[in-house]
Amino acid sequence: MIIAVDGPTASGKGTIAKALAAHFGLPHLDTGLLYRAVGRQVQLNGGDPDDPDAALAACAFPDALLDDDILRSEEVGGFASRVSVHPAVRHALYERQRAFALQEGGAVLDGRDIGTVIAPEAPVKLFVTASVSERARRRWLEMQGRGIDVPLAAIERDIAARDARDMGRKDAPLKPADDALVLDTTHFGREAAIEAAIEAVLAKAGRA
Repeated sequence: MIIAVDGPTASGKGTIAKALAAHFGLPHLDTGLLYRAVGRQVQLNGGDPDDPDAALAACAFPDALLDDDILRSEEVGGFASRVSVHPAVRHALYERQRAFALQEGGAVLDGRDIGTVIAPEAPVKLFVTASVSERARRRWLEMQGRGIDVPLAAIERDIAARDARDMGRKDAPLKPADDALVLDTTHFGREAAIEAAIEAVLAKAGRA
């Protein structure tokens, strides 16, 4: 069973995808981490994430970079959003994601184009979202917990700009697949969101 979990930044899709993978005993891939690695490699190379050639060259990042905690930073997240608009970057990372999705036994993948591009045949597709203000609040709390002091208003502006880039790009824009279940987690706590997602998967898979 392939479970595709898409949605904008800080919507809770990563938390939900990990919980689904654990519940159903499936391997999990955070595809956004691949784009964050490309963005970080551009940064390390001293390149411009808006330059398609610099972004493509950064796709040759070492696998060890995926274990670097800096990939979770807001700055690298912004770089990831910028490199992801380049079709050549998306093509370079496509096969890696596709192979993971098609492995024997199934998998859970979360990102922004899993249900629309990477695994459109996935029998279960979720699109996890929440209001911009709520997503900014969550990210702010997360950063506060890590000792990083960033104004809430700045995070909200960054998330809104990232949404605009992700939804407005020509290649694989962020949007729900036609057959995806939209799960709005604005008013959900962590456990309630996970429970709703598990119930949705069981219902979609015909096992409720």
